[in-house]
Amino acid sequence: MSDSGFALSTELGLWLVVLFGCAWIAFGWYLGRANKSHEDFALAGRNVGMALAAATAMATWVTSNTTLVAPQLTYQFGIWGMVGYSFAALGLILFAPLAARIKQLMPNGYTSGDFIRLRYGRAAWWAFIVISVVYAFGWLVSLGMAGGILLQALSGLDYHIGMSAILLICVGYTLFGGLRAVIATDFIQAVIIILGVVLIAWFLIDTVSLDSIHRELSGEHPQLLDLLFPAAIMFLFNNIFFGLGEIFHSNVWWSRALAFRGKVAMKAFLLGGLLWLPIPIVTGFIALAAPQLGIFPPSADMVGPMVAAEVLGKVGAVVVFVVVFSALASSLDSLLAATADLVTRDFYHKKFNPQAGDRQLMRVNRYSIIGLGVLTWLFCLPQIATLGALLNFAGAFVASTIFPVVLGLYSRRITGAYAATAMTLGTLLGLISYFMIGFYVAALISCAVSASICALGLWRSNSAFKWDQLAEREESL
Repeated sequence: MSDSGFALSTELGLWLVVLFGCAWIAFGWYLGRANKSHEDFALAGRNVGMALAAATAMATWVTSNTTLVAPQLTYQFGIWGMVGYSFAALGLILFAPLAARIKQLMPNGYTSGDFIRLRYGRAAWWAFIVISVVYAFGWLVSLGMAGGILLQALSGLDYHIGMSAILLICVGYTLFGGLRAVIATDFIQAVIIILGVVLIAWFLIDTVSLDSIHRELSGEHPQLLDLLFPAAIMFLFNNIFFGLGEIFHSNVWWSRALAFRGKVAMKAFLLGGLLWLPIPIVTGFIALAAPQLGIFPPSADMVGPMVAAEVLGKVGAVVVFVVVFSALASSLDSLLAATADLVTRDFYHKKFNPQAGDRQLMRVNRYSIIGLGVLTWLFCLPQIATLGALLNFAGAFVASTIFPVVLGLYSRRITGAYAATAMTLGTLLGLISYFMIGFYVAALISCAVSASICALGLWRSNSAFKWDQLAEREESL
């Protein structure tokens, strides 16, 4: 520990940020030189191969959830906290066949918003866009907050400096390189994350031992080992539907499905999900050592880096910084790029300027990235909630999109009216349950309501959507 009581000195924390920032921004600039069109910038030329595809799928899903919130919820819910988070891998795994279907139906598509508008019409599109915007900002703000929390926990550096730094860095290299830079940096970040997480877990077990952790929890905190802990069980199932909704609706994943080469999409998402599966178990396990080490963090979302830094010292704290920074950057850059695509294509191009040329679309896309970065910074300033609370608030929104998206891709019968109603009522009742019952049921309620309305729509509808309308109408816009 440094003289200040933190694992890293403030000066070292700042130097790490500066070095990483310069490296990633320079790399983004270098890769961005290959972008010759808006399609290159937004979708990496639709030519991403298997290795980069699987790495970006895994790395993007390793977020503040996995590195900071998984330890937080393990600290709060015990065994089910880390196991419940690992079930979010189902989102990537089950999206694999959907990605292949998306590529088949819309080979020249750009965004998830495109699909909803063409498949269901304007009312459903508006409901979907509101959900997407709320979710995107919730995730962006949580990632910005996580950067500030990370540096504060490890070096005592002011939260606002760390938060501002990670936003500036990710906006910088995404602005220069677009999705090409995002995917390339994700590959490097995926390797860093896997090696770093394994190293941290190995040192923790070697230093503290599983037996001593188990004895401490059994004697002083038995509820953390209780497999029948009711709130934790509800969280387990809630998290499954939350993860499905996050991935199925988000343009982060649709843009990748459309950017991957040929038939790569299905294999890449399947492999990415399997690679991601053990990571939240490992990062969550770290939090179980907190009572044994006498660590009781001022905020639960700081427990992961504090435990790792305590066990591994200064070198370990640097490893923690590198791993968590890579995890945050791999998600923040992806979300900036995908949300900017929605703004550029769904709003600017389709609504305000259908005649916009390629260079103009690239310029608007870059302005959108800058604007999103500034708005996220403003929302991060107050630090209004913990990361877990902020993220699970979005669960009430995204879980309502699961069945409209899946049925829209595979069934010709469900109509836009039922899809719009399912997303709207599912979200509203999910929010009510969030405030009246708890965050661990919001996604469950939202998904159940949406599924019921979609089932009614399938039963009552006599329409038959023609799949070729997607391609025909897509080419005409």
